Amino acid sequence: MRLTDTLSGRKQVFAPMGDEVLMYVCGVTPYAPSHIGHAMSYIVFDVLRRCLEFSGYRVRHVQNFTDIDDKLIQRAAVSGASVKELAERHIADYFREMDALNVARATVYPRATEEVPQIIEMVQGLIDKGFAYRSGGDVFYRVRKKAGYGALKHQSIDELVAGARIEIDETKEFAGDFALWKGAKPGEPAWESPWGPGRPGWHIECSAMSLRYLGPKIDIHGGGEDLIFPHHTNEIAQTEAFTGEEPFVRFWVHNAHLRLDDEKMSKSLGNILSIRDALDRWGADAMRVFVLTSHYRSPLNASDEALDAAKRGAERLAGAAHAVGSGGGERAVDAAPFRARFIEGMNDDLNTPQALAALYELAREINRGRDEGADIAAAQATLRELGGVLGLTFVPGEGTKREAAPFIDLLVEVRRELRSAKQWALADQIRDRLAGLGVALEDSAQGTSWRSL
Repeated sequence: MRLTDTLSGRKQVFAPMGDEVLMYVCGVTPYAPSHIGHAMSYIVFDVLRRCLEFSGYRVRHVQNFTDIDDKLIQRAAVSGASVKELAERHIADYFREMDALNVARATVYPRATEEVPQIIEMVQGLIDKGFAYRSGGDVFYRVRKKAGYGALKHQSIDELVAGARIEIDETKEFAGDFALWKGAKPGEPAWESPWGPGRPGWHIECSAMSLRYLGPKIDIHGGGEDLIFPHHTNEIAQTEAFTGEEPFVRFWVHNAHLRLDDEKMSKSLGNILSIRDALDRWGADAMRVFVLTSHYRSPLNASDEALDAAKRGAERLAGAAHAVGSGGGERAVDAAPFRARFIEGMNDDLNTPQALAALYELAREINRGRDEGADIAAAQATLRELGGVLGLTFVPGEGTKREAAPFIDLLVEVRRELRSAKQWALADQIRDRLAGLGVALEDSAQGTSWRSL
């Protein structure tokens, strides 16, 4: 398997350091409902994890929650809820939505507020090594002391500072220095520390969590490309200065941005599409197909047309996975060539467009084999297995409510018995009523299958 490492800018052969892959993925700041940009990123890293496990590796996957942050504090003040109440509400929603998207749970979900002792220890260690300094109740990191700072972004310190348009702060030694610890302000949550009451800075939490749960050196660190600077750049500076391990990450993996109708999603523009709304309209498999139709390092544009097309594609795959065949044909559909193309694509820097194309071709062969009376059972098992690597569920009629599937199956069985008893009018009534609810029945010599319209 080959992956593109952001730091080197090259596609390289991947193999873990030890018995399991150590992978850290930056999580959400739970101050608002998660949107489809979050869904894109976590689907990508879910598929990466599934692909690694499919290849025979064990994966230890850590993903954090930034449950103390300026945005959380501001939103809590407006809403009247406490910071903790607001964070807990959105974390619960996040888990429900990720479960609905079939995103596998991480091994550990640490939270910044539960890691404060480790964060304080790390900040103190950076002060002791001369990489950080106290200024009033704050503690800042000296970016000019860390050799190679900015390498992940492929820019110099001066270029980064100029590009970030950082405001002048006389409490810092240098404008580009960043906060490891923020002194307490009235009304904000705070913890005791050697520098007075305060709270962690944004970047230090991930360094402390990665170190605690994965160790000083890890195989993969992932997130959206917007995190390359400053967040991941600052993680490198903190962790490597504290541990002396360089590089602390072997593969930096970043997914590109998602845009909504050709515009970057922004709360200020009001063009945010929530995961919940997208799930209700298109379904989980459609959202996954939409994301995976594009390579993870290529920008993706969300539109009604693109998601509608993804829904149709997901239904084609589900239809083939559940097609009814005789199972007794002399010829069996050969899935081996499609399996080989799927694996070739996934091993080439997670080329999901190629992998999906292989599944569509396999689905077409399954449908052709069904019509010709071939044995399709083994090919369907391969389709379901490989679809599982992409996190697809192949729930029939996935565009409808998942809970309805068993009842639709029951109605299909009742209709079959009515047709056997030559009660055509009642059988047709079931078919027509289901069509009115957005479910199409397809009769063939091998039986009846269904799909959502």
